[in-house]
Amino acid sequence: MSRTHEVTNQVPPHHGYDAAADPALLEAVTREGAGWAAGEMHQLGSLAGSEQAAEWGRLVNDNPPVLRTHDRYGHRIDEVEFHPYWHRLMETAVGHGLHAAPWQEGRPGAHVARAAKFYLWGQVEAGHSCPVSMTYAAVPALRAAPDLAGWLEPLLASRDYDFGLRRPDTKRGLIAGMSMTEKQGGSDVRANTTAAVPASDGTYRLTGHKWFTSAPMSDVFLTLAQAPGGLSCFLLPRVLPDGTRNSIRLERLKDKLGNRSNASAEIEYDDAFAWPVGEEGRGVATIIEMVNMTRLDCVLGAASGMRLGLVRAVHHATHRRAFGSALIDQPLMRNVLADLALESEAATTVALRLAGATDRVASGDDGEALLRRLGLAVTKYWVCKRGPAHAAEALECLGGNGYIEESGMPRLYREAPLASIWEGSGNVAALDSLRAMARQPETVDAFFAEAGLAAGANRHLDMALAGLQKQLADPTEAEYRARRHTETMALVLQASLLQRHAPAAVADAFCASRLGGEGGHAFGTLPPGVDTAAILDRARTVAG
Repeated sequence: MSRTHEVTNQVPPHHGYDAAADPALLEAVTREGAGWAAGEMHQLGSLAGSEQAAEWGRLVNDNPPVLRTHDRYGHRIDEVEFHPYWHRLMETAVGHGLHAAPWQEGRPGAHVARAAKFYLWGQVEAGHSCPVSMTYAAVPALRAAPDLAGWLEPLLASRDYDFGLRRPDTKRGLIAGMSMTEKQGGSDVRANTTAAVPASDGTYRLTGHKWFTSAPMSDVFLTLAQAPGGLSCFLLPRVLPDGTRNSIRLERLKDKLGNRSNASAEIEYDDAFAWPVGEEGRGVATIIEMVNMTRLDCVLGAASGMRLGLVRAVHHATHRRAFGSALIDQPLMRNVLADLALESEAATTVALRLAGATDRVASGDDGEALLRRLGLAVTKYWVCKRGPAHAAEALECLGGNGYIEESGMPRLYREAPLASIWEGSGNVAALDSLRAMARQPETVDAFFAEAGLAAGANRHLDMALAGLQKQLADPTEAEYRARRHTETMALVLQASLLQRHAPAAVADAFCASRLGGEGGHAFGTLPPGVDTAAILDRARTVAG
């Protein structure tokens, strides 16, 4: 065969860098009291930026999990098979304490360190973050049943990943899942119909179904069911104390848009054994703290995806030439990349601030609890909502090459909507912010106290703060306007944090474009005069 051309001007693979060499992340971790974790972050970041880890992530998505309902002899087994690299990803996550480890460590900054590592390792592959996150979030809910927590919490926090269906007390470590929603209700869990019948020994038997159960090979599951006293929370083991399997039937696995490495199942409870968690009738109240933790991880996951999309786009633009110069030297591309960088840095900064609040709440800080209650609701709405648009623009920076599966950008794009859907889609999050303000007015004071720390630093922020206070003082059609209120609150919080902690080039460009009306609706519409060089310097990765 004759030689037709020489391959030139193709971008080198984006491997061999330290994902933790992320200025916004490192600064936030130090500021929020976890600077002591920097060494482990760089160790994990170097693995996250390696070719080996990228291959793990690719293969677990190219080879999704498979449901085995029966063995070869016809016995019901209800097991899910995963690609071997799924277990390598999980081993790494659990080994670095990305799951429930902070609840047992008790060290100041433990939740911040965990959040930073979750953000880093999620850039390799997002699907396995789901069981990791659920294990983290299960602990505070489980503490409503002190006897269960005393037995299971050390196993949930163990840094040993021990896959397989066996009795919990025979395993070195456990993974937790959650089964909340049903066909007829979705986020309206009070419409659940699964019935819980008390047994004479204080346990319950559950009969019904669940429409979404992620990571169905987990060891224990928190669920909601209707007990005689109302909607209640329960814990179900996959394997019973006598070694037999609980009556949890896996009906089928969901065929999802993204998150394909992670199994999500439709399940049936057929007189399944369960322990009560908390009082009857207080199921929603019991799981509220769990929801706070998973919402934090939604924000972290969205920020992680933004950072990955950004650094890939910057890497491509640095090495790709068109029309006589490198893409990154062309003014309009610099505008696009700098705009993406602003969105990414704002997401990272607010995510770590809320992780810091989680640390302080764990130490009994009531003021931080109020800030987190409202701040997390508005941030979950906005940051997760921005993820898909950010992923689409980052993909477009690679042109046609970004639309090809081998680039990894289509997987990032398909994954991006999930964080906005999980733990309450946009409307649920926006309405929850209204609920927080109505039920706990002091959350509003805590929010403005935090945002007001940057008062006087930027005229656009000052005007936005004043305008927001007027918006919130007007109760007219509050529910109809909930998204607008929530978006503005999220932007004001991000802007305040950037004014206090980010370089002036980042903070002022963010305020001008997001609050001052000097930017457009699409990425790449920053106003003239923005220092794109200073912004983009914080978005570069360097091969080790």
